[in-house]
Amino acid sequence: MNRSLRAARVATFVYFILCGTTMGTWVVHIPAIEERAGVSHATLGGLLVLLGVGAFLGMQAAGRLTDRLGARIVVPATGVLCSAALALPGLPRDPWTLAGALLVFGFCNGCLDVSMNAHAVHVEKAYGRPVMSAFHATFSVGGVLASLVGATTASAGLSPAAGMAAMGALGIVIALVSAGALLPATPTPADTAWVEETEQTPATERRRSSGHIWLLAALALMVMLCEGAANDWSALHLKDILGAPASTAAFAYGTFAATMTIGRLLADRLVARFGSMAILRHGATAAAVGITIVALSPWMWAAFAGWALFGLGLSGCVPQLFSAAGHADPSAAGANVSRVAGLGYVGMLAGPAVIGWLTHLVALNHAFVLLTLLCAITTVAAGTLRTEPDHTPEMATSSH
Repeated sequence: MNRSLRAARVATFVYFILCGTTMGTWVVHIPAIEERAGVSHATLGGLLVLLGVGAFLGMQAAGRLTDRLGARIVVPATGVLCSAALALPGLPRDPWTLAGALLVFGFCNGCLDVSMNAHAVHVEKAYGRPVMSAFHATFSVGGVLASLVGATTASAGLSPAAGMAAMGALGIVIALVSAGALLPATPTPADTAWVEETEQTPATERRRSSGHIWLLAALALMVMLCEGAANDWSALHLKDILGAPASTAAFAYGTFAATMTIGRLLADRLVARFGSMAILRHGATAAAVGITIVALSPWMWAAFAGWALFGLGLSGCVPQLFSAAGHADPSAAGANVSRVAGLGYVGMLAGPAVIGWLTHLVALNHAFVLLTLLCAITTVAAGTLRTEPDHTPEMATSSH
């Protein structure tokens, strides 16, 4: 394995951490931002629609730009923009300016998300074996870091605006420093057998590829809506339903993000051995059990356990969908990833608005039953990933 490829992989890890940290920083400050702007849970749910709209638009723009200009240009540029936009949601004192801040932040975050995932697909091609889940694990690492920093700054009485601006400034430096290690172009695969099996499809399959991409996108919508619910409502669930203080409530999201990280660090090896369909099916089943515990349990320790199982179950699902989309057509990896990620992140960033609207009818924890249903549907539909690469034993046991 040459040094430049390893450096590109490390740089990709860095950008995934950066993206996870910027999003996590927003998430852990939601209760304080909600209070500062004077909005209710239901109004916040509506404002999250704009976050999702911005992300979707950013993803579509970044997908085309990445295919045209290359990830080496687009990834660092969007990393800088996303970091700079992080400070915006911490400033508003009314719903209208908060709406504008979330729209801009969502757009920039969506641009970074798609461009870095497209680059991750190219790195995975070069390695010739599954590595996508490990990249997504570092996204979750960013969430854990944001949870720890957010809890610390909240306890110290630091305002959301100051904390988010400081994290954004650090992110700009990191995005610029890491740019030089990215791959300059689509690399030649290190293991041609694996890439041929995953990318060189018959002509009849190519004609159906567009429909298959949108099917992957629909699954991503359901899975990532569940993930978004944890991002946007886990801290509020412990604070408002179970009466936890804000510093303790922040660790609900941290627990979820930590188990997401553990699951994704293990998932590449499991995919190589059992296949992506098994990871999606069993993961969605475990997530359904976890969120049901959260919805029904009145005990704080059980809620933490439920969020942990929810994160562990969902951890391997999204990387398999993104990887399948990116490998479907090497010449359009950015565009295909943008379709799956775009619809998926509409679920993650805007879909939780449904949870907010449901709070008009039922308690927040009971609204989570919807997520149980979505996980169950994903379990049944996991067969869409039935076409698996036939990994060799050497690949399945190689380190990454």
